[in-house]
Amino acid sequence: MDLGVTILVWMAAAAGTIVLGLAFRWVDRLVTARVQWRVGPPWYQPGADILKLMGKETLMPTTARGTGFLLAPLVAVAASTVAAAILWRAVLSPQSTFLGDLIVVIYLLTIPAIMTIAGASASGSPHASFGAAREIKLLLSYELPMVIAMMTAVARTGWSLRLGGILEAQAQAPVVLSVSGAIAMVVAILCMQAKLGLVPFDMAEAECEIMSGVYVEYSGPSLAMFLVSNAMLLALLPLLIIVVFWGGLNTGAWWGWLTFAGKYVLLVALATLIRNTNPRLRIDQAVRFFWFYLTPLAILAAALAIVGEARGISWL
Repeated sequence: MDLGVTILVWMAAAAGTIVLGLAFRWVDRLVTARVQWRVGPPWYQPGADILKLMGKETLMPTTARGTGFLLAPLVAVAASTVAAAILWRAVLSPQSTFLGDLIVVIYLLTIPAIMTIAGASASGSPHASFGAAREIKLLLSYELPMVIAMMTAVARTGWSLRLGGILEAQAQAPVVLSVSGAIAMVVAILCMQAKLGLVPFDMAEAECEIMSGVYVEYSGPSLAMFLVSNAMLLALLPLLIIVVFWGGLNTGAWWGWLTFAGKYVLLVALATLIRNTNPRLRIDQAVRFFWFYLTPLAILAAALAIVGEARGISWL
């Protein structure tokens, strides 16, 4: 594939992921509003918010370090764009994936959180710095169980680190249909909630405590870029879970697309349900939850997967 075609694929993947992420953001806000007995926003509201911010001026605090403050949201969107291209290519053409692309995707999906920390730290605001400190602790908490959960799926699919290989290995039965796969998927879904910064793991933003925390000094296009990156993550993280644990797009026929869409909507609805039925945790509670509950659970899933693979026990 030449450079021009590659760039077009990346642009198409980015545009589609942004549209899908904004649509899911509207669904999340609409369901939240209905739970609270409100009407909720119109379907175009998330896009209108982005367009409105793009037309405003970017204000930068006098205490901010300009380069890091302004580059952070752009790098976050760029990383999400590359991850989108890799994931959608794996879904649509599993044979064209490359070795180790799972590791690359996990790394790329960590960059938005790192850029959030970098941008908040560069702002010079005490509220943003406080939010950045929370985000660092949260990042160090959920990444380990997330990676172990992904390695469980790798073990169940013949130790393949290629997304296409993982999908091909699930042609007969998805990873989630095994005991280890089901446990690992539950761990991955809870880690996804933290990576998205949704309740109960939204302590880095926490509007009623630290005035939006990591985003408090951002405005205009810079804030819009962070919102776009968050919307892309809302589309990409469920997609990653579907690819790794749930078999991806099993067939190109209409029922395959319908099943794929149902899996997608189910994961987004589950994230919204968790958000609307739980209070915000303190950062120490979140760290304890991931390190002392989810990490051992992920290790158990990985151990069961290794034993099942070694002994040829498909259900384990």
